[in-house]
Amino acid sequence: MELKNRNLRDIYVDLLMEYAETHPELVIVEADLSAALATTRFFKKYPNQAINVGVQEANMIGVAAGLANMGKLPFTHTFTPFATRRVYDQVTLSVAYSQLNVKMVGSDPGIMAQLNGGTHMSFEDVGIMRTMPTLTIVEPIDGVQLASLFPQIAEHNGPVYIRLTRKDFNAIYDEGTEFTLGKAKVIKEGKDVSIFASGIEVKEALDAEKLLAAKGISASVIDVHTIKPLDAETVIKEAKRTGAVVTVENHNIINGLGSAVAEVLVENCPTVMERVGVRDHFGEVGKKDFLMEKYGLKAKHVVAAVLKVLDRK
Repeated sequence: MELKNRNLRDIYVDLLMEYAETHPELVIVEADLSAALATTRFFKKYPNQAINVGVQEANMIGVAAGLANMGKLPFTHTFTPFATRRVYDQVTLSVAYSQLNVKMVGSDPGIMAQLNGGTHMSFEDVGIMRTMPTLTIVEPIDGVQLASLFPQIAEHNGPVYIRLTRKDFNAIYDEGTEFTLGKAKVIKEGKDVSIFASGIEVKEALDAEKLLAAKGISASVIDVHTIKPLDAETVIKEAKRTGAVVTVENHNIINGLGSAVAEVLVENCPTVMERVGVRDHFGEVGKKDFLMEKYGLKAKHVVAAVLKVLDRK
């Protein structure tokens, strides 16, 4: 399977079909968005392992919970706001409280909703789901990472929420790179500051590292693909080594990756820190580049945060 230069949604469907070949318990449950995620291919090949409940997201979670209770392995999908805030009570009681094995995909996280606008642009989904006991949150950034993490997600005993960019993404990793669920990936090791990034912001963090190097500043870049449980060991190790931390996320800075990192630091090794992300704001209609500029998510904004934290250091 080619991984590096294909859309994540196509790779995701290939992974589902590949896994379903040897795991007949896998079932996908869609809320009328099969075309958006390209799972129409799965419906065609495995019609007895695919359910479209229509535009009924809460019912989708209930159906998935029932399937999981019968020993099935359900993967649900809808756009990010409908996968989290719209169905939170169903996820709470039917899935997490009941300790059922449901994997939930929220596609087009943060600004990636783009022209669908504010109603579809969730900057709070990680914050909502992070408070859920027993739930794991994963944000793969390219096909190589998704392919490595997928079997671990499928075999993980417990509910998982996956933030998935469908189409517009940057290839970061070489084929064959391996990842461990729950363990952050140190891409670049520096000595002056540690930049923790997730999702599409990993690319911005890597671009910022190059800009900083030109200024004589050495930065670590860490990909936090598993936001919960957070890899506290790596956070603490990096903070102690560089003495300065910046977090970067395609999400509200309130209760997202930045908050998770701050919680670890304040309890273990208080460190100067800055957060790059959406600052308590709703989304709006726009293309990716415009939205990244508006909400301060570009490499230049990461550089500015690094310079600020180094002044405090």
